[in-house]
Amino acid sequence: MKKSYILGVMLIISAIAVFISATKDMSTYANFDDAIQSGKTVKIAGTLVKDKEMVYDPAIDPNYFSFYMQDADGKEQKVILLKEKPQDFELSEQIVLTGKMEGEEFYASDMLL
Repeated sequence: MKKSYILGVMLIISAIAVFISATKDMSTYANFDDAIQSGKTVKIAGTLVKDKEMVYDPAIDPNYFSFYMQDADGKEQKVILLKEKPQDFELSEQIVLTGKMEGEEFYASDMLL
């Protein structure tokens, strides 16, 4: 076989692998009830419940931040983010979380504001 054919086949295989890995993260948004039922990692969009407590004390644990969020259906849930509190978090209009339910709390692995 010619080297150009081998190179072309390798490029096609690489493109397919990139496409497959990109589609793993393409999921639809869920709500807290869906997260409870599925037990899988989901994305939830919602708003911050400003009248409930937010816990972040970097002197004790800089990678622990908890707060309450309300999803699109109006259900409030405690959220735990095992990362530092984002700057200007209280000013955000919408929050998108990636994570899953563990017991009565939603553990977020990623957050977009």
